[in-house]
Amino acid sequence: MTSKQSHRKDEHVSLAEKFYQQPDDQGFKQVRLIHESLPELALTDINTQVKLGAFQLPFPVMIEAMTGGSERTGRLNDLLSQLAKAVNLPMAVGSQSVAIREPELAATFSVARLNDPVGILFANMGANHSLKAAKTAIDMIQANALQLHINAAQETVMPEGDQDFRWLKNIQQLVADLNVPAIVKEVGFGMTAETVQQLMSVGVQAVDISGRGGTDFAKIENFRRGDKDMAYLADWGLTTVESLLEMRRLKTKPVIIASGGIKTPLDAIKALVLGADCVAMAGEVLHHLIQTDLDATIVWFQEWLQQFKQLMLLVGAKNVGALTQVPVVFDQPLVDYMQQRGIEI
Repeated sequence: MTSKQSHRKDEHVSLAEKFYQQPDDQGFKQVRLIHESLPELALTDINTQVKLGAFQLPFPVMIEAMTGGSERTGRLNDLLSQLAKAVNLPMAVGSQSVAIREPELAATFSVARLNDPVGILFANMGANHSLKAAKTAIDMIQANALQLHINAAQETVMPEGDQDFRWLKNIQQLVADLNVPAIVKEVGFGMTAETVQQLMSVGVQAVDISGRGGTDFAKIENFRRGDKDMAYLADWGLTTVESLLEMRRLKTKPVIIASGGIKTPLDAIKALVLGADCVAMAGEVLHHLIQTDLDATIVWFQEWLQQFKQLMLLVGAKNVGALTQVPVVFDQPLVDYMQQRGIEI
């Protein structure tokens, strides 16, 4: 028998694909990189390796949290973990809260570890859960790290959503007591510098800013409402680019993962130029898996990574760290945003 939570997981996947072709508004089109006519490099000179906290990655790219918790989404985690292994990138599973309430669903998440015994896997759960639940989520997939998602906007629109968003004290306890790194993650509404400062004050060392412009959970949850009366929140939150610019206001910074509408290698390059340590993709990967198959998605992703490397050559960046030195020009709306938020250009 399918539970309400499992049914919701299936709805999220279907609606994420339904809204995939919505206009992009993550802000990357308002960021221009300056072309380097004389890179004085060869493709063989380019080093895409990067250190993300304690993890050494071949590219500053990961497969973002998406799914799990039902038969259908378990099959997707099966495919996603095979993809992650094939391209040698980290992967996060979707929220495991459902499997903590219904242990029989744990296999829809643990399949990721079965497929990739030595890969980097991130567990995922809401920031309101107990230390015991967090350890259960980690053990479920033998996770290397835990994403703690904060999703006030999604819960507000969700018909059956929570209305208690007092999370900071619990985050502090989890970060202090867990034996793996904790990453605090938004779910598509972006983060301000003030939010990240609060998180750092309780010991958080890594954040996933997850800005507006990718999978829109306000739109998805509103579609699930009977009268669909909260459509006015469809553009709520900071874009991915605005969130990255916010990080410029911090004197010290955590590890920054940028997600939210990353589709092309150029999007990823721009995010890294703006200060991200790594980028993460969800909707784009899910779309390819649903519309094609695993083999075709592996080929697409391998080509995506090759193009990423070629773009590093095009902007004259020999390694990932050098991307922060690439000259950039902002369109006027971003200039206005930075001026009003006190961000230096």
